[in-house]
Amino acid sequence: MNNELNSFWRKYFKLDWRFGLILLLIVCGIRFLFVLKANVENNYSAISYIMIFSALTPFIFLSKKGRKEIGLVNPRHKIELLYAFFIGVLIASALFLIGYLLYANTINNWYVYIGNSYLIPEGVAGKEKFIYFLIFATTGMIFSPIGEELFFRGIVHQSFSNSVGEQKASLIDSSAFAITHLSHFGIVYVSGVWKFLWIPSLIWMVGMFVSSLAFFHYRKRSGSIVGAI
Repeated sequence: MNNELNSFWRKYFKLDWRFGLILLLIVCGIRFLFVLKANVENNYSAISYIMIFSALTPFIFLSKKGRKEIGLVNPRHKIELLYAFFIGVLIASALFLIGYLLYANTINNWYVYIGNSYLIPEGVAGKEKFIYFLIFATTGMIFSPIGEELFFRGIVHQSFSNSVGEQKASLIDSSAFAITHLSHFGIVYVSGVWKFLWIPSLIWMVGMFVSSLAFFHYRKRSGSIVGAI
């Protein structure tokens, strides 16, 4: 465990639950505030810096051995990547269906609220609006999983795993992941007023928690962090 951090950080920390908690409080705390601010301003540009930093954390703090421990290796079972992809599609589709059946196109639907939080210029419609959607969706699907999984299922998970074991660490990083996403939906900003949507946010957080457990499962099954991404 002492060799998992690089030589500089090894002088001050161990890769244990204390280090993991510090990372969660700093990175997730800043991200939480930035997302709330973005929901007011409809500008998510600052979030990209958080995602970049999250993706870089294994390279900033970990040694070569540490990066290998968190799964920065070639997948041993590549077929599991295919399974992981379809499970991801299934979970996202289930969340979409639940949200639509319960709340239709109201702001109580997490996907509707998050979709409306992105600023698309007035007068844009049809083909141009679809292009904007592709830009936002593609950017999100590329950068968010890399940043989030290298952080949550990578360095944070390994920090707690070294102290409490794999299963408990998975519950901790999944809980942190779910709470962090409360800033994206649950605490909502509508017509100049902040609201907390109790029941919809609970469903949303359960969805994020279950998704996280699936991400960890496919990290283990594939033998690589790529399975989670």
